[in-house]
Amino acid sequence: MNPSRSTDLALFRRLLLEVRPYLPHMGLLLLVGLLATPLTLVTPLPLKIAVDTVLGSHPLPGPVRAALPRGMAPTQGQCLAIAVGLLVATALLKQGQDLANNLLKKYVVERMTLDLRARVFRHAHRLSFTYHDRQGTADAAYRIQQDVPDAQSIVVESVFPSITAFITLVSMFLVTAKMDWQLALVALSITPILFFVNRHYRRQFRGRWRAVKNLESSALAVIHEALGALRVVKAFGQEDREESRFLDRSGQGMWARIRLTAYEGGFGLQVGVLTAIGTAGVLWLGVQHVRTGVLTLGQLLVVMGYLTQLYDPLKTLSRKAATFQSKLTSAERVFSLIDNPPDVREKPRARSLARARGEIEFRHVSFGYTDRRTVLENVSFALPAGARLGITGPTGAGKTTLVSLLLRFYDPAEGEILLDGVDLRDYRIADLRNQFALVLQEPVLFSSSIGENIAYARPGASDQAIVEAAKVANAHEFITRLPQGYDTVVGERGMSLSGGERQRISLARAFLKDAPILVLDEPTSAVDLRTEALIIGALEQLMRGRTTLMIAHRLSTLESCDHRLDVDHGRVHEGRPAAPLAQGLK
Repeated sequence: MNPSRSTDLALFRRLLLEVRPYLPHMGLLLLVGLLATPLTLVTPLPLKIAVDTVLGSHPLPGPVRAALPRGMAPTQGQCLAIAVGLLVATALLKQGQDLANNLLKKYVVERMTLDLRARVFRHAHRLSFTYHDRQGTADAAYRIQQDVPDAQSIVVESVFPSITAFITLVSMFLVTAKMDWQLALVALSITPILFFVNRHYRRQFRGRWRAVKNLESSALAVIHEALGALRVVKAFGQEDREESRFLDRSGQGMWARIRLTAYEGGFGLQVGVLTAIGTAGVLWLGVQHVRTGVLTLGQLLVVMGYLTQLYDPLKTLSRKAATFQSKLTSAERVFSLIDNPPDVREKPRARSLARARGEIEFRHVSFGYTDRRTVLENVSFALPAGARLGITGPTGAGKTTLVSLLLRFYDPAEGEILLDGVDLRDYRIADLRNQFALVLQEPVLFSSSIGENIAYARPGASDQAIVEAAKVANAHEFITRLPQGYDTVVGERGMSLSGGERQRISLARAFLKDAPILVLDEPTSAVDLRTEALIIGALEQLMRGRTTLMIAHRLSTLESCDHRLDVDHGRVHEGRPAAPLAQGLK
């Protein structure tokens, strides 16, 4: 869906498809909303009874007389009691209807929001790194947290109330026309003008809200970036610079919202003037009709009461026009993310894979993150199952890209990568990635307990299995020294632990996964010699019986590898092997 070409109708159709699972709830919500129509029609009647019947000599309105026992001729005091009772009953019923409507509306909106958020969150994970590298993760976060609730509230908070309001307006027009058709026509005479005014402003609001949301998303990106690199910001004393960046982006958004408010105010002013003209016309003609006996004073009060309720939705529309377009813009942004296809796709009948042997082969693989920059060019090599491959090369040479292609974080532009003689693209993605255990240079931990971080590799693992994995990773000893042991919460990204401790937890996670292929990306580059010895000892156990690809700058780290590849400017060269070169390496 192209946001620049999305019409209101197209968005509504898409939104209505989203609410199909909630049709029973929607039906109940519509029914409760429709109860407002008779209550609205009854609201002015107590005033009419008080003016025309209690203070005047006119009989009770027909519907009220029909509700009384046959033959009853109420006194003025009884008529006043009927008016007061009707007033109180109507007020109580309206409050009850409002409460039921609001509770049901809140429940439906929250359920739909949660479901759509989960869908967008899941789809954001399926999108390739290329998308997130281009858009930034803050943009996806903004769409999930801010845009989804706005998008899901449109149908419940806008469409259904509009249906209810339309039925109420038609009912009030018919009642008014029955009393005085000329007043009804005068009251509705401004409607065509309001329609064209609303249409003009609606087009302007959409583009302005797109700009505002892009600026807000950009400001959120600054927050994510600055707080994510807080240690670097503090170390270089750049707090003022980051604050300036944030204020610049947020300031642009502030002025955009102020301009929107001013624009919305202009729309509201025009609507207010038009409704005032309509009200003045009805009042002038109504007074003339009361003087000539066409209407009673009570009937005029009923008409004026209806007119207020007739014009209130139009005034509310003017006040919420910008907000309404904001919600439609949010729907555009949500659907544009959902409609964005992942670069890495799974074939319809992809092969399942329980446990791979671990034979890996690259055949003439080329890849670039953009069309203008090739990172890997015509890479070919084969690695037997259980072999250890050391990968070296300068920074930016394409080492990490090599293993990223192996896990299908990206697909090659040319050539093919085989696992056990089968192209990676023929496997189910989840099954393929389940064959790999990954240990990164900067270990990634979540803000949960140590035990939960280790078990991330195998949810539902027993406590004994977690402890055994920590022991072989040389992590059990330092974990048991912590006050809460395996229940110790590591903080955001594990920053309450040292780099070596985080790396050993990452290794324990890899042990627990027990995958046939191991990818090690600079696992010892950021630790001291003592910790490096502990990690290397753990790695020796981890690599046994597994196909291993180890990236490292220090050649000493690769001493245990059977083969070595040197990556330089996207090309692969056979390095000097630490052991006799296996037949499979080409």
